[in-house]
Amino acid sequence: MLMSDIAKILGQRIRNYRTNQGLSQEKLAELSGCHPTYIGQIERGEKNATVESIEKIAAALNVSLSKLFEKIGIGEDGGRNIPLECYEFLSAKTKEEQEHIFRILMEMDEYKNN
Repeated sequence: MLMSDIAKILGQRIRNYRTNQGLSQEKLAELSGCHPTYIGQIERGEKNATVESIEKIAAALNVSLSKLFEKIGIGEDGGRNIPLECYEFLSAKTKEEQEHIFRILMEMDEYKNN
């Protein structure tokens, strides 16, 4: 996995946590002590954030560093990591959307097994 891929995944996760908490980039910047422009660049995967910055952002989001980096790098054989892609897709949704998608998947699985 390339560093740019890791930066994009990490940025998306930060964005997901921020939006799920109803925070603007400006508010997250204020809470973390980072510049709003820097937060935007991290979320878009344009900047490789320092460990110190990621730690500040994680603390502002009340998320552990291990949660932010969870499962990054799995599937390094060059193939797609479908479970990780599903996780990233779902984590970008609201709780209501997640529940709806889960119900759809469960219904599809039940239909397949009948």
